[in-house]
Amino acid sequence: MTRVLHFNSPFLLGFDELERLLDRAAKASDGYPPYNVEQLPAEKGDALRITLAVAGFSREELSVTVENNQLVIRGRQEEDGARTYLHRGIAARQFQRSFVLADGMEVKAARLENGLLTIDLLRPEPEHMVRRIEISEAGAGTPGKKAERRVERDAV
Repeated sequence: MTRVLHFNSPFLLGFDELERLLDRAAKASDGYPPYNVEQLPAEKGDALRITLAVAGFSREELSVTVENNQLVIRGRQEEDGARTYLHRGIAARQFQRSFVLADGMEVKAARLENGLLTIDLLRPEPEHMVRRIEISEAGAGTPGKKAERRVERDAV
């Protein structure tokens, strides 16, 4: 199978990790449990809320972790051997749902209420920086430590 590169432009350098993240996100589309993603009003930056329908799961049977810029929600219910079902229409299977997080995203809170697990996320507004690079004369060689000290940073 041939891999299609999305970032193969010569102007997009160093986006290999983003390519891998897109591949990982495309493979994680199971459909269970169903979820919503909504944008919330925020004073600064972006605020998001992810809501998963996890009816039948208790707080102890759910886990929310951040692993390598990935929000991972897992649910695992123990089988109750004392019950005999004539029909079982309520899903009781284990699941793992993953969301790739952008750099700087923070998980603020997670709560379980009425069978809905809500996870609040915040991405603070990034600082915009301009960095000036000194241009050396031809034949001057590679810049040393003195040239590195002359780099200026201006906030935009």
